[in-house]
Amino acid sequence: MTGWVKRLERWVALVLCAMLCLVVVLATVELGVVLARDILSPPVLFPGIDKLLDLFSEVMLVVMGLELVETMRHFATEGVARVEVVITVAAIALARRIVVLEPGHVPTASFFGMAALFAALAIAYRAFVR
Repeated sequence: MTGWVKRLERWVALVLCAMLCLVVVLATVELGVVLARDILSPPVLFPGIDKLLDLFSEVMLVVMGLELVETMRHFATEGVARVEVVITVAAIALARRIVVLEPGHVPTASFFGMAALFAALAIAYRAFVR
């Protein structure tokens, strides 16, 4: 029974990895389309700071997807999730959230909370990655 569960787990991980790859490809294509549209719309080559922040957010989303694919690939091949990749994905997700924040619309306590979370992720990364 244990062998069957392991095979099922590996198969599910491979399917999830394939679906994540598809999502990353689609996100990359969408990023390219949005980038081209923003650059080519007037004023040409000057999309504005709001659009640039949105583009940075989308780039970070693609990077996060790539890290998740790496995690799923490793899980499918070795049966364990790598802690450093999970922490990296969490740090990228937090950084993405910070990039798109509107400072005037976010309570100060939220900034301290995000700083504490980022510090905790940095400490965890340092502790687990040798």
